[in-house]
Amino acid sequence: MATRIPLAERMRPKKLDDYVGQQHIIGQDAVLYHAIQQKNIPSMLLWGPPGVGKTSLALLMAKELGRPFFSLSAIQAGVKDIREIIDKAEKLMNFNQEQPILFIDEIHRFSKSQQDSLLGAVERGLVTLIGATTENPSFEVISALLSRCQVYVLEHLSTEDLVGLVEKALHEDEYLKDLHIQIEEYEAILRLSGGDARKLLNVLELVSNAAVLHHEPITNAFVLKQVQQNMAIYDKAGEQHYDIISAFIKSIRGSDPNAAIYWLARMIAGGEDPSFIARRLLILASEDIGNANPNALLLANTCFQAVNVIGWPESRIILAQTVTYLASSVKSNASYEAINKAQSVVKQTGDLSVPLHLRNAPTKLMKELNYGLEYKYAHAYPGNFVIQEFLPEEISGITLYDPGKNPQEEKLRQSLRDKWKEKYKY
Repeated sequence: MATRIPLAERMRPKKLDDYVGQQHIIGQDAVLYHAIQQKNIPSMLLWGPPGVGKTSLALLMAKELGRPFFSLSAIQAGVKDIREIIDKAEKLMNFNQEQPILFIDEIHRFSKSQQDSLLGAVERGLVTLIGATTENPSFEVISALLSRCQVYVLEHLSTEDLVGLVEKALHEDEYLKDLHIQIEEYEAILRLSGGDARKLLNVLELVSNAAVLHHEPITNAFVLKQVQQNMAIYDKAGEQHYDIISAFIKSIRGSDPNAAIYWLARMIAGGEDPSFIARRLLILASEDIGNANPNALLLANTCFQAVNVIGWPESRIILAQTVTYLASSVKSNASYEAINKAQSVVKQTGDLSVPLHLRNAPTKLMKELNYGLEYKYAHAYPGNFVIQEFLPEEISGITLYDPGKNPQEEKLRQSLRDKWKEKYKY
């Protein structure tokens, strides 16, 4: 099996109907699905975690549209490679050929000059650009290119999707289907995959070979034993990068500065981009600390700005200070939970009307319709506060922000109770 094409590549979908997951963007009612059916897709950025089908989706779109397909990896390609493909695309256009698709994997790793070299080709319609990224395009893609691309967010595959992939591989793969593999427990395989289909199939191939060799069914214990013994195989293709950043974030969230600084050192030794680390700290400062210690966000933001000015090796000191501070800080995810709840409410209730007294009234007609009529200006009342309703009537009284159980947010909780009485009684 070692000389064969990896299982993950063998199981790459051959047509759009075989594609697993991401129904929110390619389901039959989704915008991208209709664009594919109409043979007119925009330049786009596919943003999502590893192993959720970004490359497969790009390949399938090119196949579905019958377009020439060029592919570059941002890790290996330079401006010269980009220009060579643009020259090929221009020749195709001169011969009235179909507009090619240019797929760039890990486009966030391209420098500004490399991204600039793509602009002209996209603007002139020489290529349809499809960029794949695991990083937020707002941070990693230049604004001129970002404005010319539609961003589609891909999500982790569900448990059902992952189990379905395993079953499909066992029954349809040209090699595995004849091995009669018996899976008694799925938990370990799914947990090790982390929602990553590529990692899932790598682990499945590894343990399937071992199961045949040892004449054993696949159980959780068997999976863990085989993966530990073959860690080099399991971590191929740079997947350990994502495991280390996960361990790093979880160590800070778990308030263990010793572990956090260790994982920081591992990333430094691996040549990680300091701005990537600093950006993760910036997110964590709000997601995991929030109003329990507002200074955390200020320090993380200062750290982010500093490392982008200084770079290696001195940035390690600034990162170390920020990491140990955040890891040692009191924690709260109340703000994170609040926005999650609020977005869920919006999704469930739709576009509820803004109460009349809160509406803007820039015209005479709007004033005659009582827009803003009963609004109470808070600064005109004692303590700059007056009780009034700020939510749509349909969800009045809902609790979205529940301050965390820590000294700083307990003060916020008490202040809200004093102002709102029963409304914020918690």
